[in-house]
Amino acid sequence: MNSISKVLIVGAGAVGAAVASKIYDTLPSDISVLAADERFSRYKKSGFILNGKRFDFPLSSPDDLNVADLIIVSVKSHHLNDAINTMKNKVGPSTIILSLLNGISSEETLANAFGKEKVLLAMILGIDAVRIGNETRFSSSGKIFFGKELNNKNSWSPQVRAVADFFDKTSIAYVVPENMTRSLWYKFMINVGINQASAVLRAPYRVFQTIPEARSVMESGMREVVALSKILGTGLNDADLERWNDTLMALGPEGVTSMLQDVEAKRKTEVEIFSGTVIELGKKAGMPTPVNALWFNLIRTIEKCY
Repeated sequence: MNSISKVLIVGAGAVGAAVASKIYDTLPSDISVLAADERFSRYKKSGFILNGKRFDFPLSSPDDLNVADLIIVSVKSHHLNDAINTMKNKVGPSTIILSLLNGISSEETLANAFGKEKVLLAMILGIDAVRIGNETRFSSSGKIFFGKELNNKNSWSPQVRAVADFFDKTSIAYVVPENMTRSLWYKFMINVGINQASAVLRAPYRVFQTIPEARSVMESGMREVVALSKILGTGLNDADLERWNDTLMALGPEGVTSMLQDVEAKRKTEVEIFSGTVIELGKKAGMPTPVNALWFNLIRTIEKCY
């Protein structure tokens, strides 16, 4: 497989802009951001402010027939279908697609649209980016986990090797897990817990780092994900809760989750892909999920009270 030299960011929110800035710092001519209509004009005029520094990323219109070597998708889950429509002219025979969306279903949606052979499993963990307007601040850019469902550390696929080589060039921290499916479920467990608990409690990371009762609330929903994983054979166990606590304690205390950012901005949340997915999988597995059922109703109520 050829080396990667054309990278397209689809979804330049907090995560997408943070990743774009890492690439731009090293290889500014290799990165562009997909933007259409009003967003194109706004990005052109105002740029992107990351940790106080302005970035004017090259912009790419959906109508341009410029095929990308690597597309990094980082939109909200409820915007994925729109993103697929806007990026279709950018996908060629050898394009690799990484989805940094929350949840465990975006890869399947992208594979149905563009072919499973183009899509690697991926997630980002440990980033604490917060975006307000065109300004994003973060103290940790996290790590991107990616790969096939299973990865032999001695013989990565050509696609995995190409992405790893590119991330090495741009100093993007990454991990290629031997079991990427398990890693996706680990991130799913985290999001189900911290995102939803923080949205209900309106709490930054500091609250979960320092208040045992808040951490207990968070973990109660995560334990349902672990129980489902045991039933479905996706690899999680009780020790993963302690593993997450190590990551939690390294996050900026005043940072907030993406779901809390959505609630504070009175935007649609991703509750359907968090507790909604847990409830659906629980019904199929014959397992009650009372914590996530409660969270689903609470967060939908919060949305309807905007």
